[in-house]
Amino acid sequence: MARSDRSGLRVALRQDQPIGLSVELTCACGELLALVGPSGSGKTSILRAITGTLRVRAGYVGVDGEVWFDSERGIFVPPHRRRVGIVFQSYALFPHMTARANVEMALGHLPRRERGERARELLARVHLQGLEERKPGQLSGGQRQRVAVARALAREPAVLLLDEPFSAVDKATRERLYREIATLRRDLGMPIVLVTHDLDEARMLADRMTILHRGRTLQTGTPAEIVARPATAEVARLVGLRNLFRSRVLRHEPERGRTILAFAGRELETSYDPRFAAGEEVDWVIPDGSILLHRRDRPSRGERENPLSGRIGELLDLGPNTLATLLLDGTHGIRLHFSLPVHVARRNGLAVGVAASVSLLADGIHLLAKDG
Repeated sequence: MARSDRSGLRVALRQDQPIGLSVELTCACGELLALVGPSGSGKTSILRAITGTLRVRAGYVGVDGEVWFDSERGIFVPPHRRRVGIVFQSYALFPHMTARANVEMALGHLPRRERGERARELLARVHLQGLEERKPGQLSGGQRQRVAVARALAREPAVLLLDEPFSAVDKATRERLYREIATLRRDLGMPIVLVTHDLDEARMLADRMTILHRGRTLQTGTPAEIVARPATAEVARLVGLRNLFRSRVLRHEPERGRTILAFAGRELETSYDPRFAAGEEVDWVIPDGSILLHRRDRPSRGERENPLSGRIGELLDLGPNTLATLLLDGTHGIRLHFSLPVHVARRNGLAVGVAASVSLLADGIHLLAKDG
């Protein structure tokens, strides 16, 4: 039956003990929201609160106007009455049962005579036609995961939860499953919440991601927004931004759209940011993509923007890219980290100990309130 209220998933959780939680998140219909954070950050607790297997002390959980938990109104819908589909890291399939039978186990709401055909339809939806009668031990890791997805969809869920679903498969299978999940979510039109510790995975699949730490939601936004504009230094560290520094604001030049920082014995131009007064200490961050290597064979206009020189301290080839560390001249070990294609590094003769210069793009520098 079609629902007139398609407001998606809304979750607010508050408690101090036994597991501290201070969580706010939403996920619209057709959207994939990734929950990202280290072990112990609260990701699993959030999933359990949505499914109802964890009852927190205060908060709200609702989907499409259907309230599953509201502490103020005394509402708590038990897990078996919540329309939630979940795919676990271990898949949790019954090893002695066929793929079809595993899916049928979740179709108890249908008359028995209809379950077999509906299970076949769901398995076909995840591209497992012809494998319905195989047991989990006869399927690859990727195929077992697709059985788990079909079983999760069997309950006609209002929300789909994916709990580290790609961690048990090899890289090639994982990349195929990424494509399948991207296609599937367009067809489903329901909120999908993905729990992952893999930032690259979140960037690839998620419309938005929520950064979690110690049971708190620190920031929610698109992956590009969070990487380019982290809310705090803590978020910057959690998403793996390596170029995080502390400086002092020298002055503002609003007519030029610039704020000037003192950094490494020189002036550094950034985008105009009047939130911070002259003389105030700030943290700032710059992503790899806003650090440009000066080419030896062809200088460019961009090289005049915050030029810095030093010597290469480290080089590491990772697939098509090289990770480089520049030890800045005239400083006590200040390091800039950036990446570039392997062929660019070789063309410019980069090697450990070689002199090199870079520019920091002013618009790529993001100022943060000083992290205590």
